[in-house]
Amino acid sequence: MQKKPAAGRTPRITIRDVATDAGVSVAAVSKVLRDAYGVSDALRKKVRASMDKLNYRPLTAARGLRGRTYTIGLIFPDLRNPFFADIFAGVNAALERTQYQAMQGISHSVHALVDAMVDRQMDGLILIGPNEQAERLEEIAARLPLVLIGHHQDTGRHFDVVNNDDQLGARLAIRHLITNGYSKIAMLSLEQPASSVIQQREIGYRMEMVERGLGEHINIVRAPQMLRDVQVVLRRLLNGPDRPEAIFCWTDLMAFEAISVATELGLALPDDLAIVGYDNTVFCDFAQNSLTSIDQSGEILGLQATRLLIERINGRSEPDQFVVTPRVVARSSSARSASE
Repeated sequence: MQKKPAAGRTPRITIRDVATDAGVSVAAVSKVLRDAYGVSDALRKKVRASMDKLNYRPLTAARGLRGRTYTIGLIFPDLRNPFFADIFAGVNAALERTQYQAMQGISHSVHALVDAMVDRQMDGLILIGPNEQAERLEEIAARLPLVLIGHHQDTGRHFDVVNNDDQLGARLAIRHLITNGYSKIAMLSLEQPASSVIQQREIGYRMEMVERGLGEHINIVRAPQMLRDVQVVLRRLLNGPDRPEAIFCWTDLMAFEAISVATELGLALPDDLAIVGYDNTVFCDFAQNSLTSIDQSGEILGLQATRLLIERINGRSEPDQFVVTPRVVARSSSARSASE
């Protein structure tokens, strides 16, 4: 005997209802749901139209029993950095014409969150800026398909990597500042930089300063993650006896704080102080910022990571890597001369 829905509750649309509305078999609807080989475009269009008409939503648990849930997980270290929104936009764009949906989580330590996503039968996982060791990443990759965004330590045997050339990006930032007449260039970095992304940018900063004969001016200033602490470090730097002519910030989020503190102290940009960020987020274009930044195209990173992940879900086992070439987007926070 079929159980009646509770009073006031709309009965759930089933696969059988979709089949009846579309005038096809339940097996045909199942094939469309599984994106099975040999399904014609006409059948897919007819079944999808009925799904939309009836507002049919397949049960994730039931799909998992059939082999896939058509969900992928994204784990971000935090959501304060607007660059992560660009990555998420790229992921969603890549999934637009597929059955997959993305679910996101936020955690500095991915252990518990990975376990939760595995328990929920995610088909694959994208980690953004992971600080995990290679052994731990291989363990995760053994459990489900895995792609990393912003990882430089090792290219895994069982996972894929998508990143930008962070060393080159830092070198481009310093090159731009030197071209515009600055020599005392400091770098604002993160306190105890566990991230390989930050380490690569520091290496690029040092290399470019040394090669341009400015090694004596190398000054990496580290601040905690909290923006209030960043402001304290910046005030100390800009009020100090050896104030830099320019600051290269490892991320736009810190660069915006640098602009705010410089303005508060009455410094004119770019004459008294030049500031360059990294990520080229949408807020760089705001008139109050007009921030020169290194563009690594977060949307492309998200698109490519999703492409590689779906390839892995579909059976590819050989590791792959995609690297974005960064570029300078010059604005008035640093450009004394014409934009590069």
